[in-house]
Amino acid sequence: MQDYVDYLPHVNASLNSLATVLLLVGYGMIRQGRELAHRRTMISCFCVSVLFLVSYLIYHGLAGSKRFPDYPPQAVRYLYFFILLTHVVLAAAVPFLAITTIYLGLRDRRQAHRALAKWTFPIWLYVSVTGVVVYVVLYHLYKPLPAAAIIERSVISAML
Repeated sequence: MQDYVDYLPHVNASLNSLATVLLLVGYGMIRQGRELAHRRTMISCFCVSVLFLVSYLIYHGLAGSKRFPDYPPQAVRYLYFFILLTHVVLAAAVPFLAITTIYLGLRDRRQAHRALAKWTFPIWLYVSVTGVVVYVVLYHLYKPLPAAAIIERSVISAML
């Protein structure tokens, strides 16, 4: 089971990437006046986001949180935590915004749908993109150091 859990961050990043693409395609479809294609794309995007949320909750329920390492420069740490904070706060709003926006669109309440979509789209897009950014930073750019590197850094720091 743990082997599958270890893959979930990669699955989650893939789902976030797909949601980003679908958001952009859906936006392009409505700009071209292709309403049915827009509707199908945005509903698909919502379904992908629901799959992401389920996978995300399973991962964190089984594996807990992944701590950002201490070794990156302070500026990188501040930037990472700023992105993470804004991502988490806005991510809490996305399900409510998305459900309401989709509901208004499906009920053909165009004016209200458009007005809310002007907020929902950029927030949802930001959350999808920053989700991938957080994944790349946490799992690829700044992986936890091996124990030997941690010991070596501690010895060097103690000598200085």
